[in-house]
Amino acid sequence: MALWMDAESEPKTESEKADLDAIAALKESAAIELKEKGNEYVKKGKKHYYDAIDCYTRAINQNVLSDSENSVLYANRAHVNLLLGNYRRALTDTEEALKLCPTNVKAHYRAAKASSSLNLLNDAKSFCEKGLEQDPDNKELKKLAVEIDSRKREQEAREAQVSKAVGEAKNLLSAIEDRGLKIGKATFQELTGLRKPFLDKNNILHWPVLLLYAEVMSSDFIEDFCETDMFAAHLDMMYSESCPPLAWDKEHSYTREAIELYYEAVSGVSLSKTKLLRYFLEGTAGANVESISEEEKDGTHGSTYDYSAGQGSSRWVKVNEKRKLHDVLKEPNFIIPGIPVFYVVSKTSSFYKEFKGGKWSPPP
Repeated sequence: MALWMDAESEPKTESEKADLDAIAALKESAAIELKEKGNEYVKKGKKHYYDAIDCYTRAINQNVLSDSENSVLYANRAHVNLLLGNYRRALTDTEEALKLCPTNVKAHYRAAKASSSLNLLNDAKSFCEKGLEQDPDNKELKKLAVEIDSRKREQEAREAQVSKAVGEAKNLLSAIEDRGLKIGKATFQELTGLRKPFLDKNNILHWPVLLLYAEVMSSDFIEDFCETDMFAAHLDMMYSESCPPLAWDKEHSYTREAIELYYEAVSGVSLSKTKLLRYFLEGTAGANVESISEEEKDGTHGSTYDYSAGQGSSRWVKVNEKRKLHDVLKEPNFIIPGIPVFYVVSKTSSFYKEFKGGKWSPPP
């Protein structure tokens, strides 16, 4: 009987041919029945989706249906995988369906849906276009194509924002390196927030500068301190007679004539190129960018600076108000803690002697 024939053997008798035809007919009937049963399972709802997938799979495995019929089975299985959220499997099934029958409009639609769910928007758009070539009036494909175009525009806008943010961060990094400045781990972020320096069109750095009143650990901000500005110019404005006195300065010790500025000379490690880029990208559209170009990855370790003199009174370095910000920031013993931080003290305050004697330290 034909049941016992080798798979590669050809039937030799009419009886064997009849047996094979009967077997093929049975398998085809079983495949069609499985397909219909799968459709019924889909209609019954989510609890039966895996039963539907099993039926479609068994129907495909009968290997007796035409390419167009098998294409429908793959497309049907893709539909159920879409309903289950198995988008990668759904896409694989639609690709098989389209190999067997490139004119299968439902396969094109489901391929577009799966691709869209996987955020493969260019592929999704292509599947929509090919499906509409087969059926120009298909409302579902038209609607999906509009949705995908809208998402592509949004994605392109986000990518442009990310690209701009990364470009600005890299330009800022280059400016920092060209000036020989050292930036360490940010401090006082509860006060500084996400403030960062920026470059203007003339490639001049503008810094947000934090002023800390060491005596009471109160703070002031200079939001835009151009690197070419002298300290005196900003202090003259901040402590002019027209400005109200500091609310906590009951003794009026902090006058223009009495104040002095200091920075902290400390040992430490400057941020690596990669970490500095990440720092500059905080709070921008590029904050979550996954990879940085290879030339930036080369700089993965920061440099260590040891200033043994930075103890006691020598820890605090007085700022010459006639100097420009850039000249102070590039001092060998100045590691910028994210953004420049300067300590304000008054010569007429009782706290001044304690500070100058090296007996005061910032709170941890």
